[in-house]
Amino acid sequence: MRFGTFIPQGWRFDLVGIDPADQWRVMATLAQLADDGPWESLWVYDHFHTTPVASEEATHEAWTLMAAFAASTSRIRLGQMCTCMAYRNPAYLAKVAATVDVVSGGRTEMGIGGGWYEHEWRAYGYGFPEVKDRLGMLREGVDIMTQAWTTGSATLDGKHYQVDGAIVRPLPLQEGGIPLWVAGGGEKVTLKIAAKYAAYTNFNGTLDVWDRKSEILRGHCEAIGRDFGSITRSANFNTIVGETEAEASDRLADVKARLLPHVGQERADAIEAEYRSSPAFGTVEQVAERLAERERHGLGYAIHYFPEAAYDRSGVQLFEREVVGALA
Repeated sequence: MRFGTFIPQGWRFDLVGIDPADQWRVMATLAQLADDGPWESLWVYDHFHTTPVASEEATHEAWTLMAAFAASTSRIRLGQMCTCMAYRNPAYLAKVAATVDVVSGGRTEMGIGGGWYEHEWRAYGYGFPEVKDRLGMLREGVDIMTQAWTTGSATLDGKHYQVDGAIVRPLPLQEGGIPLWVAGGGEKVTLKIAAKYAAYTNFNGTLDVWDRKSEILRGHCEAIGRDFGSITRSANFNTIVGETEAEASDRLADVKARLLPHVGQERADAIEAEYRSSPAFGTVEQVAERLAERERHGLGYAIHYFPEAAYDRSGVQLFEREVVGALA
């Protein structure tokens, strides 16, 4: 199994209490430790303000961080899970990503999706189109980026985007362009887009849901003559581990206490329940066993979010040693 890790950027209230002027140092240090460690990739979220409630807590922008990590790391691959297509013109986004790929020496991944955070959409003046329109933007944008990275230009007279010979030079360093991660498990549209364009998919759910979506993806691949096995399936995991169940619970209690003043009791309780239901919560033995089971169901890449990372890396280190060490 392959492993990635999220770097805290503020979006999930995971830098609160740290002076905004010092937050880049924290993020850069964590990125360097990941670069020196067992991780294949590091990731950030493409969001502009906090969740599950909007606040004035700092949230650092994803593609700015991509450029900064490109220049400050040397080995680890760099991704976003996932870039919202409609937040940036896709030809412009293709240009940004190609530049980051050159700066990084060919280490960029492109996680892309239709977007969902309504409050953020409206706050930034994007409106909030119907799902079918957001997915239409995704389809057209992926087409534009694929053209741009393989030919150096893009032309499309679409419903949502119109570009006419948009030049994207330099090309990405990676042969064939930047790998696309199509995020989301929409069975009729998103997985069909993934079957055509994606090197990776990213969706979550119970094992039954995972198996069903995997079979739907297989069907979309067969319909266009693509090898289903050529797409690596990935999932994200909210991760808190301990040597014992009590230690994992204590770590979660610390996370909840830090979130409580910002999100309120009801949401803090919901977040606690979400963590407890995560396959990546518990002892390292429990988490390794659950991930191994998912690997048997076709999970090829696990991306882990550690809410403690900016404050206490001991849980991350335990995971690196006992889980990555066992399954990588």
